Amino acid sequence: MAHAPKEPKVTLYWLNESRAHRILWLLEELAVPYSLKTFTRGPDKFAPKALKQVHPLGKAPVVTIETPGSERPLVLAESAFVVEYLLDHFGGGRLIPRRWKDNQEDGQRTEREEEREGENSRRVGGETEEWLRYRYYMHYTEGSLMPNLVMKVVTNVLRTAPPPLIRSVFSFVASKIEENFLDRNFTEHFDFLEEQLRTAPGGGPYITGQILTAADIMMSYPVIESLTRVIGQKGFGKDRYPLIRAYAERLQGSEGYKRAVAKIVEITGEFVAS
Repeated sequence: MAHAPKEPKVTLYWLNESRAHRILWLLEELAVPYSLKTFTRGPDKFAPKALKQVHPLGKAPVVTIETPGSERPLVLAESAFVVEYLLDHFGGGRLIPRRWKDNQEDGQRTEREEEREGENSRRVGGETEEWLRYRYYMHYTEGSLMPNLVMKVVTNVLRTAPPPLIRSVFSFVASKIEENFLDRNFTEHFDFLEEQLRTAPGGGPYITGQILTAADIMMSYPVIESLTRVIGQKGFGKDRYPLIRAYAERLQGSEGYKRAVAKIVEITGEFVAS
């Protein structure tokens, strides 16, 4: 007779060249016991259909959590949601900046109101800059920066995938998309990030301040992807954004990141960041 696990059993479904590596890094940082199931993209660069057996969209990352007494596992998808859920239940306050500035209690509330409302009894605007940046970058990553990088992948495909007889036409279209849309967006975002790193609280060296947070882990994929696909190419010389480049190198040099890479190399024989 099977027995329910005494502790939650966490399983990460990891796909090569995907955003799933951020979740693996997070699990390593939190020292959460986990199982790892790896998948490889097909020749068409899509995820294998086997991932649809885990989540209907068949994407990665996906995390399942088996809890004692539950008939079926909890299935989590979407990177920021997965990160926030794991931090809520396994983080113990780690990888999140201090939220409130000193002396931000609302003295007009009664003790019972403060007890009932908890953290919400603090004053609006009383959050630290570190925490505000943390919450912003948890959403900026996928909402603002990644769509441009996805479009960059599409333009690269336009240059290489069509048959040779019409490849020049597709390449022309790709170049126009980049010249009239993507390059301008990348410039705006990279200028913004360079300035954000320059003005990071406490002098950085992370995007939210002096300590590594989950927002840095979320930012790792698009920042490293940008070095691979954009920065250093035409119009984006490798010396143009030194703080972004140093930030990417710093993230990849984190011990948790390196442990996650080593885990993948041990299983699959190689690791490609983007």
